[in-house]
Amino acid sequence: MSLLLQKVDNKAFDLPLGECATGLAPGLIVSMDNVMDKKVEIAWDAEIERRVMEIKSGKAKGRPAEDILAEIQVKYL
Repeated sequence: MSLLLQKVDNKAFDLPLGECATGLAPGLIVSMDNVMDKKVEIAWDAEIERRVMEIKSGKAKGRPAEDILAEIQVKYL
């Protein structure tokens, strides 16, 4: 743990429980969610690009949505 993180950690433990619960913790969670959302978005962008390239190159072929939905209907519903 870095010195800065230790200092922040110590200060956080000095806060009243209510301030941690209603102020600090939710803000930290939101900031972590934003970082994870961006990482997920980047990963999906790469996956979409990969799939598009496979279709354009002929490596992958599409199927009509109606066919897929009919298979799902038979198999799961």
